[in-house]
Amino acid sequence: MKRVFPILAVLTGVLLSYALYQALVAAPTEQTMGDVQRIFYYHVPSAWTAFILFFINFFASVAYLIWRNPKADMVALVTAEVGVVFCTVVLVTGPIWARPVWGIWWTWDLRLTLTLVLWLIYVSYLVLRRFSSSGQTPLLAAVLAVFGALDVPLVYFSIWFFRTQHPQPVVGGGGSLDPRMLHALLINWLAFSCFAALVCWSRYRLEALRREVDETMALEALLEPRAPQTKTSRSGIAG
Repeated sequence: MKRVFPILAVLTGVLLSYALYQALVAAPTEQTMGDVQRIFYYHVPSAWTAFILFFINFFASVAYLIWRNPKADMVALVTAEVGVVFCTVVLVTGPIWARPVWGIWWTWDLRLTLTLVLWLIYVSYLVLRRFSSSGQTPLLAAVLAVFGALDVPLVYFSIWFFRTQHPQPVVGGGGSLDPRMLHALLINWLAFSCFAALVCWSRYRLEALRREVDETMALEALLEPRAPQTKTSRSGIAG
């Protein structure tokens, strides 16, 4: 597996480069928004990738709640970490896109607000995992992850059923998208997904190694013989 990782990393790098070309060069310029619309090829794939990671986190958390499997717990932790990174990209690129198009950096649009809530939930999840030393931390984190996953479909379908600042979906929602734009969008999503998978794989191996080291150190501490206690005289030093 160690030999496979560098090969996949190189292929992912090539795919990311091709996706960059598609987004900045090959895709046609949008007539209304101009070149600023090209943020679309990073904003939307980042959101989709974050959703996938959060759903994997959800299933891994449910698996941990049922079977208490440490591997499921590690998968949940890793996907939450990487998912927060991609969700952060969404929250950063959104205002950059909104400023020249809407004239404002931020508005309490339903989708924006729900995305911010989603980000806050999973940041809270990571804070809990990082700073809580209780033996029940994985259990509490799994419950929080299940709760957080409920926000994902709300974010996605918010513009389908409610009037929001966001435009109606152009993929799967009855909208229209130039085939070259759709090609660039899907290539970037594939590239981002491959990159996320590599990061999750690397982070999972690191987390497994860290837990193995912690278990070894804890076992050594239990097996280490205690130094004999010296007896002190109650009468003190004889004069």
